Amino acid sequence: MKRIVFLLCVVFLSCSETGSKKAIENKIVGIIPYKGISNEQVAILSKTIEDFYLIQTTILPPKDLPKSAFINIKSPRYRADSIIRIQNRNKPDSLDFVMGLTTKDVSVTKKEKDGTIKKPEWKYNDFGVMGLAYCPGKSSIISNFRLKNKDKKLELERFKKVVIHEFGHNLGLPHCENTHCVMTSAAEKISTIDTEKMELCSKCKTQLKIE
Repeated sequence: MKRIVFLLCVVFLSCSETGSKKAIENKIVGIIPYKGISNEQVAILSKTIEDFYLIQTTILPPKDLPKSAFINIKSPRYRADSIIRIQNRNKPDSLDFVMGLTTKDVSVTKKEKDGTIKKPEWKYNDFGVMGLAYCPGKSSIISNFRLKNKDKKLELERFKKVVIHEFGHNLGLPHCENTHCVMTSAAEKISTIDTEKMELCSKCKTQLKIE
């Protein structure tokens, strides 16, 4: 009798631990390559998401960035918040998530907790970023404009980390205090991305139940 109870417990725990894994595996991410990004990069980043989160991806036809998201306050950019909103609105029912990939500069308005624009306003009213995602949500945009480096291997590694990071937000992961976790906040520094590892810390893994 004790052996039967023990086996039942093992089965129950196994199901509980893999529940989130299976939930993610059954989802599909639509990758939107905005014109200008190479097919090779898109394929590599799509595979990165599949391997890291054990989720299905499908690469959609290339398209232009939405004209309505274009802004030229300090320099020609596209509003990241507008892009993810448009992607979310146009997401086909057959997809669970949509992720845009671009080589163009994207920006946001950085605000304080009370909703006011962060100071100095001239800097944060239109602030260039590497990516943006709903947390949790169904849409994200990642740009390699600020990830460029003469070392193309390093540049690609940065791109992979930001893709993993932003999709982590879609899955509900907030920024992590562990500076070696891929979910750590970049804190406006590219060096932060270079320092972090391409992996989740134990706390973030537990939240997603990823081993």
